[in-house]
Amino acid sequence: MKVKIGDTVKVEYEGFFDNGEVFDSTTAHDGEPLEFKVGEHQVVPGFENAVIGKELNQQFQIRLKPEDAYGPHDPNSVHKIPREEFPADLKPEVGMMLVIEQTHGDHSHQIPVVIKELNEDEISLDFNHPMAGKTLNFKMKVVQIN
Repeated sequence: MKVKIGDTVKVEYEGFFDNGEVFDSTTAHDGEPLEFKVGEHQVVPGFENAVIGKELNQQFQIRLKPEDAYGPHDPNSVHKIPREEFPADLKPEVGMMLVIEQTHGDHSHQIPVVIKELNEDEISLDFNHPMAGKTLNFKMKVVQIN
């Protein structure tokens, strides 16, 4: 049995950068395999496409360029916000991650942003996904196909 579009799969994985640093893994999630429905775009495109045609218990490794993962880093997604728009008790630091809540009609969702620069007047926030622009490597194993 090979994985095809429409199947629900469970995958064990370890994600790492080119320098070997692990950024995520099944073991970081209490050993629970990642479950997703192939073709539903629940994971990044390269990860999803990599399982198609694989067999149960097949182990493999992939390397995803940014366009197959979280996309390239977009400099237009870095915005300068006046410092007075932030809570007075916030002690901002470069590299700090914040969560911004955006509301569209009746729906709201949270977006993680990273402080890129700051001065006395403004704070530069990067709205890109933290993995945008990065090449990602994965060791993977399909452990269930439904």
